[in-house]
Amino acid sequence: MPPFATALLAPAAYVCAASLLLLPAAHAQQQPAPPADLLAPLVNAYRANPGACNGQPMAPAAALDTHPALAQLRIGAGTFIESALERAGYAVESAQAVYVTGPDNARAAMDVLQQKYCSALLNPRFSAVGSYHEGATWTVVLARPAAPLPSTTYPDWRDAGQLILEQVNVARASARMCGERAFAAVPPLRWNDALGEAALAHSRDMATQRYFDHRAKDGSHAAQRATRAGYSWRRVGENIAFGQRTPQEAVAGWLDSPDHCTNIMNGGFTEMGAAYGVTPERQNGIIYWTQVFGTPR
Repeated sequence: MPPFATALLAPAAYVCAASLLLLPAAHAQQQPAPPADLLAPLVNAYRANPGACNGQPMAPAAALDTHPALAQLRIGAGTFIESALERAGYAVESAQAVYVTGPDNARAAMDVLQQKYCSALLNPRFSAVGSYHEGATWTVVLARPAAPLPSTTYPDWRDAGQLILEQVNVARASARMCGERAFAAVPPLRWNDALGEAALAHSRDMATQRYFDHRAKDGSHAAQRATRAGYSWRRVGENIAFGQRTPQEAVAGWLDSPDHCTNIMNGGFTEMGAAYGVTPERQNGIIYWTQVFGTPR
């Protein structure tokens, strides 16, 4: 059997934060109007004119968007903030909650929060805010929403695949080091529908069955899946990845890995297909990427 190349990409890192717990939802007709978000405007006023933080002068930070999901959370034990926000319909990349107990009004609470948590309140990575007041405690929730899933940004998986092809051909147009191995520039790859279908099938299978491997649960490998998709091949290769949220991130990760980079720069490949699959059970999803290279008979 002609040789085929394979390579694995390590999973992307995930961010965890403080534990939060959602309050049970009340019936719509019985639910009172939510209290005003008193601290969010004060947080944005502080970001617009922060003064000093921990003794260092700070430049103004962009205003945060207010989001009701962030104001509906309650601090508790037993769940991560990301899980709580998912249940509230808010897909989050990172989040942090800060609180103070004792002040009897929002302005006094904000004064203490600025003193204790200025770094968090001014963090430029956050883009959304919500707050609530419960008993003697004032809480601010800061968040950065997750990027849209490919299924939203690229509802036709071929659009994402074509963007991967474009990025790969940009990389192949210049000489490159893949680890310690030097590669000269090589001709661009062509899109092949059958290889795209093979990539789609493997990405969706990994996402649905929650595994990460070149060998599928049915025992098939990349060359067999290409044949199954109708591709008559002399050479087949495959790159896989999971956790990256965009085609650009997936290609960048492959290029940073010597084995994946070697597949991308292999002048023996002339065609390519690529696709993604998303796990169905989570609000923000985990994305599995597959890139299949080929040389036809």
